[in-house]
Amino acid sequence: MKKILVLLVLLSATLAGLAQSAPVRTIFASGGNYGKPFIKYVIALTHKKNPRICFMPTPSGDSEAAIATWYQNCEDLEMQPFVQKLYVASTRQSQTFEEVLLSMDAIIVGGGSTLNAIAEWKTHGIDTILRKAYNRGIVLGGGSAGSICWFQGGTTDSRPVKLSLCAGLGFLPFSQSPHWLREQARRPLYRDAILTGKLNPGYACDDGSAIVFENEKPVKIVSIDDINIPYFVSVKDGKIVEEPLKVTEIIK
Repeated sequence: MKKILVLLVLLSATLAGLAQSAPVRTIFASGGNYGKPFIKYVIALTHKKNPRICFMPTPSGDSEAAIATWYQNCEDLEMQPFVQKLYVASTRQSQTFEEVLLSMDAIIVGGGSTLNAIAEWKTHGIDTILRKAYNRGIVLGGGSAGSICWFQGGTTDSRPVKLSLCAGLGFLPFSQSPHWLREQARRPLYRDAILTGKLNPGYACDDGSAIVFENEKPVKIVSIDDINIPYFVSVKDGKIVEEPLKVTEIIK
């Protein structure tokens, strides 16, 4: 009996140690406008000195303007900025996508077409690499398409004629709709999709607001001011409920 008790104590201690050493899975998702204040916040989330942070401009088709803006925003920040394009060639890049992305402390995805980004990542196996990065504790983030991609799905303007729904990578079990104040045409579509079960309940974010998720749970609500806030949209008693979330931290 004593031996069994000792083994149980040792097993419990081992499991507790494993739980404490497991990386925290972190996503910092915003409604849009992922500028310098949000990048500074990502630096803090890495808990690293001079962290390596990679920008992925896939949703914009590797837009040179988006890349230039990234480097401009990173000026004077204590970090090492990188860019991983999707449109590459073996003669121009000697490291694999996996070698590059898994060497980072954080990965930020830009705005653009969520639909195209998800499809292209799956073609190259980058969706699997990003899952590995997430499970290893590499901080993930982004705004607009760079936010929707981490969720179960959301609203998108990636198709002609009208707004529609798209699937994300599903790292977070919620849906997401960006640009909540600026693009109010998204509201009826998002509400109806949640009401009818096409999308999971989720978060609608103004451009200057963001949410920190740790291990798939929201832990902080961040904004650049008192106006831009996220909302949790769900169904209660057969009706849509849009709950404003209290900002826990204003960042500059």
